[in-house]
Amino acid sequence: MNSRYLLTLSLIFTLFVNMGAQHQVPIPTPEQLQWQNTELAALVCWDMHVFDGEFYVQKEVRITPVKDYNTFDPKNYDMDQWIKSLKDAGFKTAIFTVSHETGFFFHQSNATPYCMKALKWQEGKGDILRDFKASCEKYGILPGVYIGTRWNAFYGVHDFKVEGVGTFAEHRQQYYNTMIENVVEEIFANYGDWAIVWFDGGAHSPEQGGPDVLSIFDKLQPNSLFYHNLQRSDMRWGGSETGTVPYPSWGTFPYLSTGAGESAKKEIRANNYQLLKTGDPNGNYYMPAMSDAPLRGHGGHDWFWEPNREDIIYPLDKLVKMYYNSVGHNTTLILGVTPNTDGIIPEPDVKRLKEFGDEIKRRFDSPVKSVSGEGYQLSIKFANKQNINQVVLMEDISKGERVRKFILEGKTKGGWHMIFEGSCIGNKFIHRFDDKEVSAVRLKVLESIGKSQILEFSVYDVTNP
Repeated sequence: MNSRYLLTLSLIFTLFVNMGAQHQVPIPTPEQLQWQNTELAALVCWDMHVFDGEFYVQKEVRITPVKDYNTFDPKNYDMDQWIKSLKDAGFKTAIFTVSHETGFFFHQSNATPYCMKALKWQEGKGDILRDFKASCEKYGILPGVYIGTRWNAFYGVHDFKVEGVGTFAEHRQQYYNTMIENVVEEIFANYGDWAIVWFDGGAHSPEQGGPDVLSIFDKLQPNSLFYHNLQRSDMRWGGSETGTVPYPSWGTFPYLSTGAGESAKKEIRANNYQLLKTGDPNGNYYMPAMSDAPLRGHGGHDWFWEPNREDIIYPLDKLVKMYYNSVGHNTTLILGVTPNTDGIIPEPDVKRLKEFGDEIKRRFDSPVKSVSGEGYQLSIKFANKQNINQVVLMEDISKGERVRKFILEGKTKGGWHMIFEGSCIGNKFIHRFDDKEVSAVRLKVLESIGKSQILEFSVYDVTNP
């Protein structure tokens, strides 16, 4: 057997292994790709309790009907101000809480009386969801809708279930489930396409005695992200509300869905939701994590507006660190923002969002040099000695997360030196380090499932503000 024949066999075998490996790596849908490329999303939180003059206590709001829903009277309501503030800060997706724990729906509903039709404001003809969708389209923001079904103080629903026993509870549960299905159909059919649909705390599926929301979603919003119930989850919670995940955080997961509360598998709940935080490189499902936190979360945790709480808006340096530990760890960062009783995003919040967006642009818009390619080594060379202190890596995840182990090295006058040794790259990995003067930098992929596909390898010299 001659050497040319052996070489041919070797090449065929390598090609076969690589082709087989491609099929072993879970591939994201176009909607999941769009979601991860969003990087920054805003969860716009509003509910009736913002207007009651009392400090929000979640466990009380969940079980206490609103005393007077006509306290809702935002005299300076300006939806464009909300969305333009997000656009100016660099956000690409906005998600609005059309309902939360009070059970009130901020749209014109024929399925429930507890909606905009019940208000004196705008003579009962207002539609916050309609305005939100229109403004997102105006400013080029991807729109998402957040629907609360798990808690509903108006209907007496607690953790998905109505109160009571026997036939009484059975009939009330059926009524509630049908109402939710009709509301969901209104939102999906009457307001156009949504980039993401988020069910607060998940949604019980029919097998658990809940409404059949997934079939309505599949019929009316086939090109959207679904989050989530026991039947399906297109993304996963990152395991905390700190706006961060640890490294590594893989985009793949071993289970089809994550569940909610007690319906979550014990393996998911274990070790303070560690599996949600890290994912699983050998998982069979592509389900990237999200990192969420309220903007007013520094020394507090205000998803909803409260007066005189500007002091708990995250400082700029904390938000920047949050970005590195969320987007830079292969997740999308979701920041909670909240309009006040006047119907606008407060000016201190708007200012901090803009500062944050500007600082991210300053740090990432101008790399010293970038390359891309496939294979097991990529290099960047400089004509002269170059100071660097930050590296960004991105895989082409349309072909799946392939890299399992890599090192970054910089060449100094003393030779090649380690900058970082890691495992997950995924959609985006960011590493910052002390200033280093180098003549070259290289990425060496030590382990991968098939040939690695590097969409971006960029180096930066970022100065402190």
